[in-house]
Amino acid sequence: MTKEKNNEQNFAIVLLLMILALISLATIHSATGGWHYVIMQGAWYLVGAVIVFIVMQFDSEQLWKLAPVAYGIGIILLIAVLIVGVEINGSTRWINLGFMNFQTSEVMKIAFILTLARLLTSHNRKVMNRTIKSDSWLLTKIVLLSLPPIGLIMLQSDLGTTIVFIAIIAGMTLLSGVSWKILGPLIGIVSSILIGMFCLILFNREILYKIGFHSYQFDRVDVWLDPYLDVSGDSYQSIQSMKAIGSGQIGGKGFGMSEVYVPENHTDFIFTVLGENFGFIGSAILLFVYFLLIYRFVLTCFKIRNEFYSYIVTGVIMLVSFHIFENIGMTIGLLPVTGIPLPFISYGGSSLLGNMIAVGLVLSMNHHNHDYIFSEKDKNFE
Repeated sequence: MTKEKNNEQNFAIVLLLMILALISLATIHSATGGWHYVIMQGAWYLVGAVIVFIVMQFDSEQLWKLAPVAYGIGIILLIAVLIVGVEINGSTRWINLGFMNFQTSEVMKIAFILTLARLLTSHNRKVMNRTIKSDSWLLTKIVLLSLPPIGLIMLQSDLGTTIVFIAIIAGMTLLSGVSWKILGPLIGIVSSILIGMFCLILFNREILYKIGFHSYQFDRVDVWLDPYLDVSGDSYQSIQSMKAIGSGQIGGKGFGMSEVYVPENHTDFIFTVLGENFGFIGSAILLFVYFLLIYRFVLTCFKIRNEFYSYIVTGVIMLVSFHIFENIGMTIGLLPVTGIPLPFISYGGSSLLGNMIAVGLVLSMNHHNHDYIFSEKDKNFE
């Protein structure tokens, strides 16, 4: 891409982020009725802007060298949260820093994307002629790289984040060019396992209890299958969420008119406030802004001629898009409730800063204007 095109790409992404920031601040104010959380979210956005600027300065060679270091730090943080972490809503995901609860998995998401991108690029450079054997070895390396972070996150009882990692792995693996002769049977096996687990959830949960699942996770599935199972208990949040969104109808009740009480409506369930205040039209506008942002990410992925960068932006696309899909899906009753925030909208420093780092990586690709896959000066990319 030319320098002018790169600048245009980055300007469009930054503009969309500014729109999302305004939506976030306005919706948080409507949800809480005060300024404390609005000011805090604004402060996190300012910190995020500084982080984006810093991340933009890293070129592909620097990110390549940084990837294993970031992965190691991420693993250490995941271990630390199991030792000194605080439990909230049944999951031990956070380390209390005093001024905030820091979710360590947000760091690991970015570190994992960088490290997996490095692994895929390195493998493809060394294997010129793809075979079933070489693709099988690549999948083995992906599994070995993925097991430590996923295993540690599962020990935190954080099923939602585990699924996010699986989505990132799936997207980046598909882009890597692994033969469908391997992927086809693998998808079949995974699908069979998921169907088997769902059957166990319905008919024999004792087996799942023995391998680490918890009762609150099954409660969320029960509520998803029957939202009116326990309207004053486990189903309460889901019922109130659907009531709030449904009461907004087409045009909404108006800004600040959050009449239906929804627990956590400024964090994970913030989409309910948007739906109630601005109805279907406001919700559709937010989705359109998300679409434009992801579209800009996709353009970067297709136009950049740096393989390492292409894998990174694919991971970012999967990260952001899955968060959107899962969060909105759970608020409207299409998916079970998980602790997945709405990207750039939900209140929270950890998730916002993690997403801002991800955006900074995409902006870095356009900023450095790399028009090559690898050159002689990239001989350290091994």
